[in-house]
Amino acid sequence: MKLFDVYPINDITIVKAKGSYVWDQEGQQYLDLYGGHAVISIGHTHPHYVQRITDQLNKVGFYSNSIRIPLQEELASKLGKVSGRPDYQLFLCNSGAEANENALKLASFHTGRKKVVAFRKSFHGRTSLAVAVTDNPAIVAPVNQTDNVIFLPFNDEAALTACFAGQGKEIAAVIIEGIQGVGGINLADAGFLQAISRLCKENGAVFVADSVQCGYGRSGKFFSQDYAGVDADIYTMAKGMGNGFPVAGIIIAPHLQAKHGMLGTTFGGNHLACAAALAVLEVIEQEGLIANAAEVGNYLMSELKKIPQLQRVRGKGLMIGFDVPEALKDLRKNLLWHQRIFTGEAKPNTIRLLPSLALRKKDADEFLEAIQEEILAMEGVKVN
Repeated sequence: MKLFDVYPINDITIVKAKGSYVWDQEGQQYLDLYGGHAVISIGHTHPHYVQRITDQLNKVGFYSNSIRIPLQEELASKLGKVSGRPDYQLFLCNSGAEANENALKLASFHTGRKKVVAFRKSFHGRTSLAVAVTDNPAIVAPVNQTDNVIFLPFNDEAALTACFAGQGKEIAAVIIEGIQGVGGINLADAGFLQAISRLCKENGAVFVADSVQCGYGRSGKFFSQDYAGVDADIYTMAKGMGNGFPVAGIIIAPHLQAKHGMLGTTFGGNHLACAAALAVLEVIEQEGLIANAAEVGNYLMSELKKIPQLQRVRGKGLMIGFDVPEALKDLRKNLLWHQRIFTGEAKPNTIRLLPSLALRKKDADEFLEAIQEEILAMEGVKVN
């Protein structure tokens, strides 16, 4: 049997990882500034994380949600504290797409409505409803197409206001990434998020803050939407929640009521997933990683802005993007193969940085030196 060929693969096999570095089978070291799509939040193989999961595996690895799992309650309490939302409710699942599916389904149950507002360049996942609110026709199969999704321009308050004026009583939810990831590190304006919050309240719709990639401290606040000073009705999360262990969830404002059977999952919230998620929150809290993301991220962006060839350096915390001119379109590839640094991309010519929240200033300096060296090499300037 062969693998189903849906991923473009770099011919690298990682066999060891520690902190912000990984090593291939030849012993070659790489600086990891991508974290496997923003997943590695506390650093690779953090000893507390490894110990937490190992200890749990030696007790019980899995049982279903048909029994009481105290680890879930412990996780909910810790997440409420670290996120600053102790009065919210937690539903656990397995992936970002699943989190967004459940958030939108819950919004529809709550309102009795069908329509969802999403935005251009959004990415919310690849499953049925999550991909329907994703602005990429190439990954939306015919069976996923629906007339219930309204796509509006990102950061266009006038278009949003007009939409609610015409269809407000049909809208179940507005879903938005505080910082679009796959779309190219596009930041939602504070005023735009405030308008979403206000219009949802006025019209009885549900504000869903997709924090799958831009949440869990990556932006320098727990949720990037926090920069706008608003509270969403539902926050979705995954990526950095388990530092590589598949775990996701939604936190739900107290006015949204639960009922038995309305949501469910076999694997969501299992013992190992909860142990992983608790370890992540414990390390984030004990090591001050949200503050570190803000500090190192601000430093990295300020230094990148000094490199004249890089365009539109943008982001919050350690969720950073910049554009490169057509002459440097191979920069990301060259950073990997010549400088041994993993970064991400967004089409056509955007480089994304999504490193561990524990990234050190010395790691950032290593990258800054390497990218300048590579740019000069691509421009034909000899580097001593």
